[in-house]
Amino acid sequence: MQEVSLSAQRIVKHYGAVVALSDGNLEVHSGEVHALVGANGSGKSTLAKIITGVVAPDEGQLLLDGEGVRFPNPHAARQRGITAVYQDLSLVPAMSVAQNIWLAHEPVRWGSFVRREQLEERTQDLLDLFAGTFSRSLSPDALVSGLPPDEKQIVEILKAYSISPRLLILDEATARLDSRQVSRLFELVEAWKRRGMAIVFVSHRMEEIFRIADRTTVLRNGRSVGSVEMGAAVTEELLVSMMVKARALTAGSPVEEVALGPVHLRVENLQTSLLHGVSFEVRRGEILGIGGLQGQGQRDLLRALFGDIPSRGRIWLEDEEIHFSHPRQAMKKGVALVPGDRDAEGLLLIRPILENLQLPSWVRYGTVLDVEAARRDARRVVDDLNLVMESLSAPVDSLSGGNAQKVVIGKWLLRDPKMLLLNDPTKGVDVGTKREFYNLLDQLRRAGTTILFYSSEDEELIGLCDRVLILYEGRIRRELAGEELNEENLISASIGTANQTRAERS
Repeated sequence: MQEVSLSAQRIVKHYGAVVALSDGNLEVHSGEVHALVGANGSGKSTLAKIITGVVAPDEGQLLLDGEGVRFPNPHAARQRGITAVYQDLSLVPAMSVAQNIWLAHEPVRWGSFVRREQLEERTQDLLDLFAGTFSRSLSPDALVSGLPPDEKQIVEILKAYSISPRLLILDEATARLDSRQVSRLFELVEAWKRRGMAIVFVSHRMEEIFRIADRTTVLRNGRSVGSVEMGAAVTEELLVSMMVKARALTAGSPVEEVALGPVHLRVENLQTSLLHGVSFEVRRGEILGIGGLQGQGQRDLLRALFGDIPSRGRIWLEDEEIHFSHPRQAMKKGVALVPGDRDAEGLLLIRPILENLQLPSWVRYGTVLDVEAARRDARRVVDDLNLVMESLSAPVDSLSGGNAQKVVIGKWLLRDPKMLLLNDPTKGVDVGTKREFYNLLDQLRRAGTTILFYSSEDEELIGLCDRVLILYEGRIRRELAGEELNEENLISASIGTANQTRAERS
């Protein structure tokens, strides 16, 4: 593999009045994993897109192997061996796995005829890199539209790797993967590094940075504030202090205990295509964690409680037995769901921030809309959540990931929910926004809001929740609380090594 040396120097990029980068700097060399970290809106993804030709810089220069370059498009960057896996997947749902991986660089013979047998063989060779971490349904001829999020992410990674890059950027590439898949990806990264590939690794997960990175560059407010060689002298506290001026609250600093109210929600024998008889209770003001490996039924549980998918079983909200067949019914009872995929399920990306915030609530403002009242209410939530934006009229896709997530949460806060269902709400969110979110949860529970909280991060479940239910193959395998709520028990229950399920003990 040809060696590579890339230097991004004093990169500047504006989006209208918003400054995405004011002084972005990065140096990457062959055979290293270089982490790029910073709060949402600090410029990480913009810098990555400038390096790969997706976005043109306003000022600054790129040096590739000592030569000044400027890529007019991603194809030009790929021709020089530079590609990326972005947060937003670039797959075509109606096409197969093989067609997506080799799109625009299919193996051909005799001019323009695609060698389909070679296409499938090469695709299978790539899929074998993740062998044992995905279901049998992931095959070269499988349609991407039918794949779960983690398998789509694997396809996206293999699509980038298929060009045999010299420089690969992984922008939050682990966010949709489970722990086995992350471990396998990191094994591959180590192998690619030994072969001389340069890898830029963008992540909000500190444990991944310390596990995989050789060097780390920190961005803050569009500026590169420093680079460090990873070693014993580099701590999480150091990196966080470089990212934000004040030390961020972590999930390891739990919210204070509060007195819980009476039982708010009671569930008996809840069943869906993935759930097989789930039963539990939640008290008013309680934060009940939902844990386990991805794909064990956590998403189904929250969606069933919101009336978003068909389900069987019995559910009581306070003393009333209910069965929501549509989210509108749940909303009328004060139930709100923050989905896991904010772009696909939580936002209208091309519509203004105001419309997104008021999406569930416009009916409150009259047949002839009282837009000024809607703006006043939206402003209150914007201020409460410290949402950084240009204006309420700006499209929601102009926001950073963390601020976009605040809009998803804010639209429900406008309705003063009695019960909040959270599906991995801090995924891909920076430490500063997480701190604000943790404080918000504390305020809500003190006001009596009942919270069901699924998180893919064990630290959050341990630090924030009163109790945690571990789902395994659609059943509650274990309930953890008090001293039992620790990392060892979470992991053992999640991978199926706990001694007994709750059903077996009863």
